[in-house]
Amino acid sequence: MSAPTARFAAALAQGPVVLDGGLSNQLTDQGCDLSGSLWSARLLTDAPEQIEAAHAAYARAGARVLITSSYQATYEGFAERGIGRDETSAMLRRSVELARRAAGERTDIWVAASVGPYGAMLADGSEYRGRYGLSVRKLEAFHRPRIETLTEAEPDLLALETVPDMDEAEALLRAVDGIGVPVWLTYTIKGDTTRAGQPLADAFALAADAAEVIAVGVNCCVPQDADRAVAVAAGAGGKPVVVYPNSGESWDAAAHEWHGRATLDPGRVRDWVAAGARLIGGCCRVGPAEITGIAAALGR
Repeated sequence: MSAPTARFAAALAQGPVVLDGGLSNQLTDQGCDLSGSLWSARLLTDAPEQIEAAHAAYARAGARVLITSSYQATYEGFAERGIGRDETSAMLRRSVELARRAAGERTDIWVAASVGPYGAMLADGSEYRGRYGLSVRKLEAFHRPRIETLTEAEPDLLALETVPDMDEAEALLRAVDGIGVPVWLTYTIKGDTTRAGQPLADAFALAADAAEVIAVGVNCCVPQDADRAVAVAAGAGGKPVVVYPNSGESWDAAAHEWHGRATLDPGRVRDWVAAGARLIGGCCRVGPAEITGIAAALGR
């Protein structure tokens, strides 16, 4: 176990660890244009300093885990735009470097390399449906090269996140088997099921025997669904729970606008802790102010 990994394990044993919030909303607030299918990953070449600044804003807000900008960075997605494998590999490694630089000399901040779902590469909302029509073997082949490159950049852990169904979760778990870096696995859910309609208890149980998985849970869902999911994850996965929902607003894919009101009350995180949550933060539309509130609610 590396020194950073050992420190992270020790911190997790001592109590809840605060994650960061949504990267895209912070980049937008900094004035970045995220239009286009590459989303925030485009800034890995166009404006890496903006990504580093966004990470730094969350570190100042109280986040102790910074999730990299590699969510939508894939070999296939960049190839469609004429970007070769070597350059894509460099950008994946850069995503880890930028988060590491934002952490500075602090040893109480860790970097989680984001591994987004296959649907994120499609950029058509498929990550909220799953069931892509691909076999587990093909999904594993898609994810493995990116996971290997990110691992070479030496993050403290991998975030297998926004996973919509159990087939993709199985593929990801196969791809990280023996990788040598701890990971967490989080599903995006609706109600009491994965986005593909599978029972959450079954979904979390997939990771119960995976040695690399240090936590299971949910992200990119409404806070109300996270409330119910934490206890299910704690019981079915047999591992600490990670939870980082959206603000509670809803995304209109046709109009490309957010509607409704935020329902993420930092005070509810205490209930998540009581139910087994140990890694807690926010996803879309959750910014530094909300992370500060979560940190305060947790006494961090």
